Amino acid sequence: MPPRSEVEPEAGKAHTANPELPHVAIYTDGACKGNPGPGGWAAVLVSGRHRREMSGFEAQTTNNRMELKAAIEALRALKRRAVVDLYTDSQYLRQGMQEWLPRWKQNGWRTADRRPVKNADLWRELDRLCSLHDVRWHWLRGHAGHPENERSDRLARAEISKHVQVR
Repeated sequence: MPPRSEVEPEAGKAHTANPELPHVAIYTDGACKGNPGPGGWAAVLVSGRHRREMSGFEAQTTNNRMELKAAIEALRALKRRAVVDLYTDSQYLRQGMQEWLPRWKQNGWRTADRRPVKNADLWRELDRLCSLHDVRWHWLRGHAGHPENERSDRLARAEISKHVQVR
């Protein structure tokens, strides 16, 4: 059973898990050496007794972009519609999806102060992918001992180490 999240899905929003759809728990993380700098993203997907780990690297990026990329790549990996419990230690990612995204879309991808939304390319893709699934967002405190969150953190950091020589 997935660890209990510290922040449950958005209050007031009922998520009806469709018993006909498969259930997938996804644990994501992003990391950056410098911000901006070389970055890694990772996800651990668990469905029943099936488990998949995935990760990737970008030479010049930000931590926030890597957090978004982890969720995007995990959702892209799903072969069919699913009920997804997505666990992240990024308040930026969770709040963006649960609180800010509807206003950004309504405002033409502009913030409340009328500036362009940062990382709009990734937010748009994540929004599109979420429309294909029933995604429930959960926040986990980082480095608090949740095994799958810790694993995704190690995978993301390993991507950076694989590509960047330590001096």
